Amino acid sequence: AGSTFQYLLVQKTGAQKNVGLIQLNRPQALNALCEGLMAELRRALEAMESDPQVGAIVLTGSQKAFAAGADIKEMQNKTFQECYNGAFLGGWDKVSVVRKPIIAAVNGYALGGGCELAMMCDIIYAGEKAQFGQPEILLGTIPGAGGTQRLTRAVGKSLAMEMVLTGDRISA
Repeated sequence: AGSTFQYLLVQKTGAQKNVGLIQLNRPQALNALCEGLMAELRRALEAMESDPQVGAIVLTGSQKAFAAGADIKEMQNKTFQECYNGAFLGGWDKVSVVRKPIIAAVNGYALGGGCELAMMCDIIYAGEKAQFGQPEILLGTIPGAGGTQRLTRAVGKSLAMEMVLTGDRISA
């Protein structure tokens, strides 16, 4: 996409170079979604969306983790007021408003914010090692980027409630 990224690998692929490929690349943190990564993701998506050569976008992580959630270390010292007044998680929904189809290719962990990120995509292809979950309850909080609404639409009310209230994971 012409830009350099610290937390992403971005390229155009396919026989006609018309598929945008965005790979989360923060392996030391299991692709935890920090503010820097999410800002880069917005930039990459905007570039792909405005590129007339790109017809679809694939968003992926590594074999071990699509994204293991929001970066807890980055969040842990924030107060409610800081989050509320500072538009915490602002712009995280960019994936859901891109007009080109986005496919999440998930293998490994897609937990918390990572699960929410996958659900924002139009299609999810899940590998055999994919693990989806909303474990925020285990930290004393709830999903914060639309996870409760998207999860209910994706898996139904009963399973969504079980996952959100227990922190249990599901496989592909």
